[in-house]
Amino acid sequence: MPRTGLPVVVYYALVVSLLIVAPLLPIRAELAVDGLAALAGGGWCAANFWRCRHAHCMITGAGWLALCAFAFIEAAIGRSLIDGNEQPVFLAVIVLALLFEAGWYLWRGTNAVRPSRA
Repeated sequence: MPRTGLPVVVYYALVVSLLIVAPLLPIRAELAVDGLAALAGGGWCAANFWRCRHAHCMITGAGWLALCAFAFIEAAIGRSLIDGNEQPVFLAVIVLALLFEAGWYLWRGTNAVRPSRA
């Protein structure tokens, strides 16, 4: 899984495309596509955290995978439980993740989360 270059741009474009298309669909499909976008983003970040340990990936991976499960449950029941705010939640997760990473960097001097050496 590359971290830079055309494959990354294409992957991000896919996630953004899913988020753009979702509101054009009926509610069940919209929620399922929002869940798919969250799965794609969360899966990428979780795998990326495993490899490079960037602090923001810890938050985006967990946050988007949780949103994915939530959106798929909503799709199964056929309605949004948060008044259609799945995409603002998606964006809030990345904002929180970047704020977390900025704080981590200020506190630790690196954006990587490393195990402590005792």
